Amino acid sequence: MTEEEKNTNQKAEEEKKEDSKPDMTVVMPEAERVTMDPEVYKEQPDYMKVFASFYISHFDLDDLEIINLYDKNHNTVDINKYILYNKHFSRKNLVKHVLQYHEHNFKALLDEIVADEGINPESMVTYDAWEDWYEKRRGKIEGSLS
Repeated sequence: MTEEEKNTNQKAEEEKKEDSKPDMTVVMPEAERVTMDPEVYKEQPDYMKVFASFYISHFDLDDLEIINLYDKNHNTVDINKYILYNKHFSRKNLVKHVLQYHEHNFKALLDEIVADEGINPESMVTYDAWEDWYEKRRGKIEGSLS
């Protein structure tokens, strides 16, 4: 047998093998997509948004000593943990999110402040109002440097 005949026979055998192989096409199933409904955020009153923003700014400054005086049930632990885990949010989004999940903690803090200080938190709708209260409260502490 010549070299050419060998090659021809070999090609014929390879073609026969390919024809006898089962069809190996891969069929990809369509992905099952699940969509979640967007989260609905409860509309918060302005005083709660301002207080949460004030709280977050003092959290960022490590200056929550005065707020901690009113924390009888360790509400700041839950709030601080949430803020720490979600600090990548912008301030506006962080306020919205922290109030969604920890509104009750903020209300408990405000209830304690109201009981001790006799202020009306609903009238304190500016950041400066909370800042003024904070500094006045700090001034009442004997030996305070501020």
